Amino acid sequence: MKQFLKMTLATICGIAIFLTVMGIFFMISLVGMLASESASTSVKDNSVFVIKLSGAISERADGGDFTAALLGLGQDDAQMGLDDLISSIRKAKDEEDIKGIYLEGGIAEFDSPATAQQLRDALADFKKSGKWIVAYADQYMQGAYYVASVADNIYLNGEGMIDFKGLGRKSEYYKGLYDKIGIKYQAAKVGKYKSYVETNTLTGMSDYDREQRIAYLQGIWNYWLKEIGESRKVKPEQLNQLANDSIMMLADQKDYVKAKLVDKILFPEEIKAEIKKRLNLGEDDDIPQLTLADMKGVKSKQKDKGDKIAVYYAYGSIVDSEEFSPLSFGEHLIVGTTTAEDLRKLADDEDVKAVVFRVNSGGGSAAASEQIRHAVKLLKAKKPVVVSMGGAAASGGYWISSPANYIFAEPTSITGSIGIFGLIPNFSELVTDKLGVNFDGVQTNKFTDYQENLVFAKDNSEEMKYMQGHVDRGYQAFLNIVSEGRGMKPDQVDSIGQGRVWLATDALKIKLVDKLGSLDDAVKKAAELAKVSEYYTAAYPSNEGSWMDQLLSNEKKGTYLDGELREVLGDLYQPLLQLRRDIKSNNRIQARMLEDIRVK
Repeated sequence: MKQFLKMTLATICGIAIFLTVMGIFFMISLVGMLASESASTSVKDNSVFVIKLSGAISERADGGDFTAALLGLGQDDAQMGLDDLISSIRKAKDEEDIKGIYLEGGIAEFDSPATAQQLRDALADFKKSGKWIVAYADQYMQGAYYVASVADNIYLNGEGMIDFKGLGRKSEYYKGLYDKIGIKYQAAKVGKYKSYVETNTLTGMSDYDREQRIAYLQGIWNYWLKEIGESRKVKPEQLNQLANDSIMMLADQKDYVKAKLVDKILFPEEIKAEIKKRLNLGEDDDIPQLTLADMKGVKSKQKDKGDKIAVYYAYGSIVDSEEFSPLSFGEHLIVGTTTAEDLRKLADDEDVKAVVFRVNSGGGSAAASEQIRHAVKLLKAKKPVVVSMGGAAASGGYWISSPANYIFAEPTSITGSIGIFGLIPNFSELVTDKLGVNFDGVQTNKFTDYQENLVFAKDNSEEMKYMQGHVDRGYQAFLNIVSEGRGMKPDQVDSIGQGRVWLATDALKIKLVDKLGSLDDAVKKAAELAKVSEYYTAAYPSNEGSWMDQLLSNEKKGTYLDGELREVLGDLYQPLLQLRRDIKSNNRIQARMLEDIRVK
């Protein structure tokens, strides 16, 4: 017994010592993180801003990530935000001691073609300062190569490869699987192009979906070929032929040089020598480098003077409420109630003279979309509202954009998809026929148990009839909303609606957007409508929360963990995300497009 007590006491002491040491380590880490928040970055002469084209790049990074910081991982190791990248590139342009940008690596994944395009545009603007950009990678994935093509020189490792093959994507169709296990998805929809339901109701792509996909993908690919061609001094037709000839499979890297895709084949030590040469540094000199995390601490040369223009970021799926789920994957969400309340506060804020509504969403809940749209309409009654479309502002994303005074879209933005649907799984064959579970009960009215019937009854045709009627009315409401916002008749909207997805260049022709332009263009338009000549921008909602705020907050962030899941799951990330939505959604009526436009 005495020996047992000794062992027990020793174990307790060991655990106590371990917890004490870990607590001290935690506090030291926390103090370091808190101190780093207020620290500013000192820029040395002859510095280079290093942008790592790796990991996931999305619309916005939600501040620092506590988990990543605790693990000793900087923002460059986590998911990067387009907003931070563009802001840092502008600082580098204005900072005299930063002489150039070095694009390192080339396996980045972009949440949309427009995200890659906007990053490339920011780099092109940087070059107007007369400073240089150099790119080097062991391997260039297609999206990263498109961005890197703006560089003055592109270099490739001696054993490297360029993924250059055109745009495309195969979708998964689960009807065959569901048939085998006894599940049937029932769809009530309006819009022959509304393809979101097809992955669960068909065994292959419909002709309508094929038509719209090839239209917008070909449009994006042509735009990329044009821009790459102009930078590399190669005709778009030649570049397209290289893709057809599977240049990515070349055995000799020198053929990339012959094709003008890269300037030279170099090894790591040689690229360092190249950078030192540009900086007039000696062989033994170190290259002063600044990472993205460092650039966040560099003070901007732009001063906040004049009137305030708010830039409100709405990106991700539109949902009625945000609840924690282990299957959430850290996805950023547009919560209807939260967003509407934020917009009401902006409407009442007398310091804000105009609002740029930055929308990057494929849609979601129709009810939440309407709640946000109503808030945008009330905001518009008090001050100008200009929409800036990111990678996508389609379906519910277009629903919330339509009331604005003016709509800008990036040339490679996806928009439209005016249509709605209800998608409900029926388990009657699985549960009753295969598992032998039957249902019986009492009710006071005919449709008291309509929800159970939709999911478990063998014959629910009457319930589906009412569901279709509900969807029809929702579609008509969508047409009326767009009609009111865009100054068209409902019949005109219907002719370009039907759930069809449009590339922004085509959407411009049919008046779904007013002009092609960047977020900056939208800000300038907002200032013009507000009749202010001197102004500055402020981003909403704020993502500058401290590490302590994150530690005490229950809110999910799509940062480090999200980036890791994207990398691990690869092409399965979006299908699993969509499956989680179908199961978890508490709103049967959805205004959503199929989100499959990510590019690597």
